[in-house]
Amino acid sequence: MDRDAKVYIAGHTGLVGSAIVRKLQEEGFCNLVLKKHRELDLTCQNAVEQFFQEEKPEYVIMAAGLVGGILANQKSPADFYYVNMQMANHVLWTACHTQVKKLLYLGSACMYPKTCRQPMTEEDILTGLPEQTNEGYALAKINGCRLCSYIRRQYGMDFISAIPANAYGPGDCFDAERSHVIPAFLMKYEKAKTDDEKQVVLWGTGKAKREFIHTKDLADACLFLMEHYSDEQAVNIGTGEEVSIRELAEMVKKIVGYQGEIICDPSKPDGMMRRIVDISKITKIGWKAKISLEQGLREVYEDYKKSKLTGGMES
Repeated sequence: MDRDAKVYIAGHTGLVGSAIVRKLQEEGFCNLVLKKHRELDLTCQNAVEQFFQEEKPEYVIMAAGLVGGILANQKSPADFYYVNMQMANHVLWTACHTQVKKLLYLGSACMYPKTCRQPMTEEDILTGLPEQTNEGYALAKINGCRLCSYIRRQYGMDFISAIPANAYGPGDCFDAERSHVIPAFLMKYEKAKTDDEKQVVLWGTGKAKREFIHTKDLADACLFLMEHYSDEQAVNIGTGEEVSIRELAEMVKKIVGYQGEIICDPSKPDGMMRRIVDISKITKIGWKAKISLEQGLREVYEDYKKSKLTGGMES
């Protein structure tokens, strides 16, 4: 990819999209196309078609989407399905028919079946049903990845897709209704410390295991794939390391400095009991994550505290 090529990053204000923008800028890309939702509604086909005809981006990274944790997915499954499906359909289809040189679509590890073998390999997609708590989102992401494959197969376009592990990083969503587990834990334990609460209740048994990847690593992997990968099959992006939710809670507790007790509530859902992606494919190509979970958590916590002081983050 030439550093002066026109690159459109869909979802550039989001957690992953903003990290990709920073990475591209660091690497000298000087012709980035960035549109906020109020400027371009990706669920509107006419708007997307007009945008591509006017801007004519050479490369596209599709990081836009409606995202949220278990609670948000349970409350609004139709929204998560419809919005994400429409965004994928409109961007990918229009990019294909405006002759974009290359496109990367970002899926999600929740695309894998609930009863999938672990670690999860790229061949396991569509071998079973996804976890019910985020089924709508998962099905929409599967749709996007499959559409990439079909476009590549039928039209010969260089469209690729990737499946990241759970992403976290600076600028994450700190909202009780929509946040993922890491920002939710940081908020919860920071509040418990401030209010001198004696205990904090943890949803589920705490035994479920997850893999987390820092957005700096994820952005680095995205650029790597744009420059070094071209195949119909999606490729996993992860660290190869996992942690139980209870262990994660203990790590966050320590970083925040909370002194109280953690109580598990098994009446609440755990979600998928284990979810770690097989990274042998991307490792073989030549990429590896660099940031440890503890290092990344400390960075996000410092970013959270600074944002609270400046009023720049929801809480």
